[in-house]
Amino acid sequence: MELKEKVAYIKGLMEGMEFDATTKEGKLLAAVVDALEEMADTVTDIDDDLDTLYDEVDAMSEDLEDVENFVFDEDYDDEDEDCDEEFEDGLYEITCPQCGEVVCVDEEMLESDDLSCPNCGTKFEVDFSDDDPCEGCGGCGNDEEK
Repeated sequence: MELKEKVAYIKGLMEGMEFDATTKEGKLLAAVVDALEEMADTVTDIDDDLDTLYDEVDAMSEDLEDVENFVFDEDYDDEDEDCDEEFEDGLYEITCPQCGEVVCVDEEMLESDDLSCPNCGTKFEVDFSDDDPCEGCGGCGNDEEK
């Protein structure tokens, strides 16, 4: 039973007993029941407002999560844009031959003998020979025509 229903029950009991509200005790009890009724209405309004507030906070939290994902680049799978930014910053993408993880490295790391995949730990080397044409990055002009 909710608060308003309990107060209505008490008021009904008072009326059903043919309670005399003209005596001193009757006036006091009637005033207490009226105060209870007003408090029950106020508490119910506060509960409704609180429910609305919770819904608004949940919606704002979801919106903030979307903004965080966009700003911090989480769950953002536009690979072309990422690739362009990395090449502009002097980084290169290398795909691990073991697990297929894409590793971003700079020129210093490329020349290092300790180049390894952070995902699986496989060590690998990058072949800088000019024997093989590039895979079509579009940046060097030596792209293989298909």
